[in-house]
Amino acid sequence: MRPAPRPTAFRLAERLLPKLWSAGVLPPPDLDEDRLFRQARRVAKLDDCGPDDAWRDNLSVLLEALRDAPMNAIGRTIAHGSILKVLVDRLRAEALLAAHPEIRARPLAPPLIICGQMRSGTTRLQRLLACDDRFAHLRLFEMLSPVPRPHAGRDPRIRWAGFGLRFLNWVNPGNAAAHPTGPMEPDEETGLLEHSFWGAQIEAQRRIPAFARHCETADALPAYRRFADLLRLAGWFRGSDPKLPWLLKSPQYLQDLTTLSEVFPGARFIFMTREANALVASGCSLVWNQMVVQSDVVDPAWIGREWLHKTALRQARADAFRATLADTRAFALDFADMEQDWRGSVRRLYDWLDLPLGEALMARMEAYMARERRHIGHRYRLADFGLTPEGVTAALAASSPAYRPSSTATDAAVAAS
Repeated sequence: MRPAPRPTAFRLAERLLPKLWSAGVLPPPDLDEDRLFRQARRVAKLDDCGPDDAWRDNLSVLLEALRDAPMNAIGRTIAHGSILKVLVDRLRAEALLAAHPEIRARPLAPPLIICGQMRSGTTRLQRLLACDDRFAHLRLFEMLSPVPRPHAGRDPRIRWAGFGLRFLNWVNPGNAAAHPTGPMEPDEETGLLEHSFWGAQIEAQRRIPAFARHCETADALPAYRRFADLLRLAGWFRGSDPKLPWLLKSPQYLQDLTTLSEVFPGARFIFMTREANALVASGCSLVWNQMVVQSDVVDPAWIGREWLHKTALRQARADAFRATLADTRAFALDFADMEQDWRGSVRRLYDWLDLPLGEALMARMEAYMARERRHIGHRYRLADFGLTPEGVTAALAASSPAYRPSSTATDAAVAAS
């Protein structure tokens, strides 16, 4: 497992940044909690970050874990910048919420929530359903910067999202192959969870197992309450109809389904499944492609062990939660069925939703699928991550009595080849 050769400018920055920090020319990326708060307040020119509830504990655990994480100079810079950005955004969000109490009073219709492991086809399904204007969805630029600021003309968040995406794809083109996207594309709501320093998007970028274990056992409720307020803020800023249900999706949700259902009573859930060997291999590959940007020491075997553990944990929690839901609130859709006949799969889903699927909407979905086919090129192998099909089956079967191994030969062959 070797990353693509890094651009010359990246390698130069890796050598120069530590020298500039040592010489005092640039301030080093500071991961001290008190100094981060002081810096955020100076940048935002605001003082109130909101109640010191669980998000402060999450941040403290994250900062402690980052001190032991193997990060390069770019990785430390990104870690500092991302934490500072969240703190500044929290300050600005609190100011908005205080000035406009009608935001928190804004109702949220029961959302439609796509639940599935990483690489189970959740992105494709979300983007197909986002073609339907009977659902609201977040675009990548809104997910990355969930707190809007007044502006004239084109939203500046779009430009910054494009810049960040180009940087990541420039450093490691494997990112674009694994997860093609753009600033205006529908995307999962991980940025809303990052406001509480919560979730696997943070873990997928760095080797921070202590933080991962914390998020697996701590109370998720405060993070999802904040999540709901940020959805209200997005709808309020757009001026959209609050009766419009949000279309939500993230692999993180499988880990937090009970809390998610509490925060969004009446929500309906679409459970995506996929043959386990391909699922785990593809997920590990995505994590590896993210980690190699911020670290020069990335162990594929550790990624294999860590993300097999996470896949098994989420499978167990999803199976237990699914058993409590009536069929009117849960729909199952398999990756292989979508591959073989996505139109038929979508029609069955719309029958369950009791929504008409007209020709104009199907035409928009056809156009999206034509664009998606141009991006196919992600390859992955279980063996690259020290895993075997037998080991994957054993881990999932041990975590969830309801687990049954799939026999989708084509999908499994991609993972093993």
